[in-house]
Amino acid sequence: MTDTASTAVERAARLSYGRLLSLLAAHGRDLAAAEDALGAALLRALEAWPVSGVPDNPDAWLLATARRIAVDAWRRQATAGALRAEVTLLAEERLARQDGPLPDRRLALMLACAHPAIDAAIRTPLMLQIILGIEVRRMASAFLLKPATLAQSLVRAKARIRDLRLGFDLPGAEVLPERIGAVLDAIYAAYTLGWDDDFAADDARGDLTEEGCWLARIVADLAPDHAEANALLALLLFSEARKPARRDRATGAFVPLSEQDPADWDAVLLTEAEERLRRVRPGDAPGRYGLEAAIQAVHADRRRTGRTDWRAIEHLYRGLVARVPAIGARIGHAAALAERDGPAAGLEALDRLGVDWIATHQPYWATRAHLLAALGRHSEARDAYERAIGLSRDPAVRRFLRERSGRAAQPSSEPTRLAPGGFGQPAISPGDAE
Repeated sequence: MTDTASTAVERAARLSYGRLLSLLAAHGRDLAAAEDALGAALLRALEAWPVSGVPDNPDAWLLATARRIAVDAWRRQATAGALRAEVTLLAEERLARQDGPLPDRRLALMLACAHPAIDAAIRTPLMLQIILGIEVRRMASAFLLKPATLAQSLVRAKARIRDLRLGFDLPGAEVLPERIGAVLDAIYAAYTLGWDDDFAADDARGDLTEEGCWLARIVADLAPDHAEANALLALLLFSEARKPARRDRATGAFVPLSEQDPADWDAVLLTEAEERLRRVRPGDAPGRYGLEAAIQAVHADRRRTGRTDWRAIEHLYRGLVARVPAIGARIGHAAALAERDGPAAGLEALDRLGVDWIATHQPYWATRAHLLAALGRHSEARDAYERAIGLSRDPAVRRFLRERSGRAAQPSSEPTRLAPGGFGQPAISPGDAE
């Protein structure tokens, strides 16, 4: 296979999976069958494109091929419903031959997955898999579940959608109050997976941040008065604005939030984030995303004041932990306490976590290592750094942690500082989803 054909198939699978799946499943209402057809179409592309060349519109080629595969499968079923779906898809075959971009029904599919008949615990993983094609193995790690358990739950959810024949058209505004929360959680999880350097390095999914921002903007515009929809978009925009400062331009070295130059932040995105956050009415009780966006807004204010208001950040994290007592929020609160009251206070907060799975949680060990180093407990700090390094797959993050570990090996009077989100991540990771 030529590099061009291979790259084109990989790019289509990575960037267009959810858009193609949503179109393919729109009439059949069978997500599992749509996934099988799309997977088979991708395999055919691997065989055909090196010989015939990459088509001018790869997405349309894949959609047409997947639809033909789906129609063949439905013919074998020989049911009245299958025949109606076949007629509909064949009538739409001209859509797959068009030269322009294909329509995007991902939001409609996400809202279908958020239907009250679908188990609330599986809605976010379901959306991540069918909209963005994220593997069960990666999601299981992020959500702290066994892959087999998650896979079984996803199969049951797809069967539920098929059996209930849930519609994949964009529903009316009347369903938003009961479904929008699940959609926001999935968008946030997608964004944080893309933001996580480990994930981007492992699965080439850095584009998930762009997908997350796009979906968040669509939802916020669809529900302009929804406080959490606007707050989530603000949160993602604050994070996106810092992206240019996450790496040293000359060396590619990782730069934590506390050491980033605010002049490198994207002023246009920051202005839009602040404007979106202002749409959250003062009388509204802040939700999870409102509190997280407010934390990022305080960090962003350093570009104006030259300082970080740690009292405000600690106060906001305290509210976030009260509302969502997840591991990411609690680690962020511990780091904020360390900045406000000293590293001993932060370490005490970490010691109170008492959860079994922190053994494999990289942010916990990185934060703990920094705080131990700041307290002069250098041997313990080096051990914690080694744990954090072993749990990091991004070479730049590993180099950063090794450099900090080396400092712990040669104690000096220079204090070690750690900002919540210092590794560039929002306060709560996908593994902390409720």
